[in-house]
Amino acid sequence: MEKTYYNSFPDYCKQQYGRKLYRVALNAGMSCPNRDGTIGTGGCIFCDEGGSGDFSIRYDGQKLEQNDLIYNHKSCKPGDYIAYFQSFTNTYAPVERLEYLFDHALHDPLFGGIAIATRPDCLDEERISLLKRLKQKYPDKCFWVELGLQTIHPSSSIFIRRGYPLSVFDACVKQLVQAGIPFLVHLIVGLPNETQDMMIESLRHVNQSGAWGIKLQLLHYLSDTDLGRMYMENPALFHVMSEEEYIDTICRCITELRPDIVIHRLTGDGNGDHLLAPVWSRNKKHVLNQIRHELKIRNWYQGCRYEERGD
Repeated sequence: MEKTYYNSFPDYCKQQYGRKLYRVALNAGMSCPNRDGTIGTGGCIFCDEGGSGDFSIRYDGQKLEQNDLIYNHKSCKPGDYIAYFQSFTNTYAPVERLEYLFDHALHDPLFGGIAIATRPDCLDEERISLLKRLKQKYPDKCFWVELGLQTIHPSSSIFIRRGYPLSVFDACVKQLVQAGIPFLVHLIVGLPNETQDMMIESLRHVNQSGAWGIKLQLLHYLSDTDLGRMYMENPALFHVMSEEEYIDTICRCITELRPDIVIHRLTGDGNGDHLLAPVWSRNKKHVLNQIRHELKIRNWYQGCRYEERGD
């Protein structure tokens, strides 16, 4: 049996549910305070016009058929899919609307659970209370929230136009932990002017947050984003990570990551039609294989340095 070097989401699903689960990206028609003028109008600098919800299915609470899903697999059965509310900010709507959408998805036998992508500044006490009620109502379904932190460093958060300080994230996750709601955190690897040590500092903050899961996202320069347009105007201003740099950084991040955290992503799925750089990231399978290979030859595994420090 092959040694497991990190706690992947597919492995977690097999252990918890005895099978793989597949996310179905949904667009519930919400906006974002960083787009509608509440905080800003341009969105985060790396976010495209679809709100990072490429290929998502429009969802208004209707019952979906398995044939509607672009992630359909021949071996899948009802209950093998996760309703992933992905596009834009999925708690940025009246609570009544959120309850209608989330409750219908959880009630649908097609879905084995839901995942809700949002911002920590769009999760107040009323919305967290709603999520807690729904989690208790459907105890047999998986349920989690995804928060786009990206970085803990103020200079980087200003550059990417995140729109909230780290203290807002910290207050939000404290409430989620108290409510018993699992959450995962998005971090971007390869932000301009961030060193490997800075990226690991962000990851260590996630370790301390009580996070259940993490997504490590390679920074993509996409032509339909403000970041991509800046890159096209003057590529020399930006350091694009090489494949070797990225693999080394990810391997080091894995060693620093709390051993029980579930890793949902180690690279990214930038829209190939708009990808400017790094072009090597198109071969996602190769990148993942190289990460596993490096972990193997270095004899590293998730949390080995975390354990050494006794955190």
